[in-house]
Amino acid sequence: MRAEAPSDVIAGKNPFSIEDVVRLARGDCKVFLNPEESYRRFLENTHAWLTERHLEDAPVYGVSTGVGAAVKNAIPERLRSQMPLNLLRFHGVGTGEILSEDEAAACVAARLASLSRGYSGVRQPLLERLCLMLNERLLPRIPCEGSVGASGDLTPLSYLASALVGEREVSLRGEVMDAARAHVKLGIEPLHLQAKESLSVMNGTSIMTGLACLAFEKATDLARLASGLSAMTSESVLGNPDHFDSQIFALKPHPGSQLCARWIREHLGREKGRPVARLQDRYSIRCAPQVVGVLIDALSFSREMLEVEVNGVNDNPLIDAEEGRILHGGNFYGGHVCFVMDALKNAVANVSDLLDRQMCLLCSSETSGDLPDNLVAMTGSERVVHHGFKAMHISASALTAEALKLTMPASAFSRSTESHNQDKVSMGTIAARECLRALELTETVGAILLLANCQALDLRNQKGAGATTRAIHETVRRQIPMVTVDRRQDLDIETVLKIYREKNLPGLGD
Repeated sequence: MRAEAPSDVIAGKNPFSIEDVVRLARGDCKVFLNPEESYRRFLENTHAWLTERHLEDAPVYGVSTGVGAAVKNAIPERLRSQMPLNLLRFHGVGTGEILSEDEAAACVAARLASLSRGYSGVRQPLLERLCLMLNERLLPRIPCEGSVGASGDLTPLSYLASALVGEREVSLRGEVMDAARAHVKLGIEPLHLQAKESLSVMNGTSIMTGLACLAFEKATDLARLASGLSAMTSESVLGNPDHFDSQIFALKPHPGSQLCARWIREHLGREKGRPVARLQDRYSIRCAPQVVGVLIDALSFSREMLEVEVNGVNDNPLIDAEEGRILHGGNFYGGHVCFVMDALKNAVANVSDLLDRQMCLLCSSETSGDLPDNLVAMTGSERVVHHGFKAMHISASALTAEALKLTMPASAFSRSTESHNQDKVSMGTIAARECLRALELTETVGAILLLANCQALDLRNQKGAGATTRAIHETVRRQIPMVTVDRRQDLDIETVLKIYREKNLPGLGD
């Protein structure tokens, strides 16, 4: 094994941060298992102790018993070797779109973080294989639907367990293929899962948690984007910069609102003589720090919950070999992740609504400081047959409506399932998926608003715009021309989203 780089992640040594999960998801670093002899010995002793209990016929859920409501079924020793494969195979019922490679990798990273704590009874080779999967981009093809979030993410995680044993489909460095073929290409043998190992891989919260880590990072970027767009819109409508005075936010010191206001002040700069159309701007400008601040503060309290979940031992049962105990419990319940995702998607959708309202201000001469309606650039008699950003505003409104529709708490739809054994479930994976969708929608609203602000800047001949806005405008205009006549703008939206997601917008995405 090569020497680790400073940026590498060491599983089983230090807790994973959200950023570690995201870096592993994107292939920006490598991960290795803690090489310390004491750690390796701890793993071996735990697995050996579990094996002894298995051979002694001690009651161990999912080893000597059936699973779920079938826990009452005693499994004879001669049949127990069939349990690991049967367990992963009958959970092969996922539906819906396949998670992206980054999403699948985030889920593998989250599962590695949990299992490498050493209290799940899995062997060192299984943990090493999870490291290899991330480093070689050997990733399970995971359908997004089928988890109720307790007992964890059984069905989607069965696709990870299947990849370990060479079944179902995977992607290898971007190429989709059978898992067995991928093993051949890498020159490795599929794992033979031992007692409890498939249950350990499957019975946890790592799908929802991996997705939540990606959502956290995207929401963090969105907060900065929304702050910059609010500053740009303030300039476009000749807004009053005094709304963002630091003293206002010192008197009601929510940290998120203070930070957003500071970002807006920095974006606006100290340009003197900037025209102001109104003493008090409409709420979507004046209250932007108060709206975006909720998202920033939600991210602050969310970090602790998510990082506990990433690193928590969240399968069942847990193996405490040092104390000689098998602990049957419910750490697979994803309530904390669900709460965080339900909260974040609400804050994100409110940001979408804020940006949509700002778009509305820009498209009306009454509220834009006398910009032409719908930002139509054409003059003269032909002006009446051009429509500028009219449809762009409709699209922003539709996207925002969809984001707002997603704000219903997923946890409120808990339902009894699996013969009333799983009679209270978290719905955490659904919440994580909805949060990612709300983020995607809101980023697109932001892209539309950014294009509208660039159009407004052109119409004002860049008067009243600060240095940051001018730099953003220049970046956009290098790839997208001003809308002078009616034309399609869907490709413009895609281009701006690409620039933003690659973090190439000065002051917004960096």
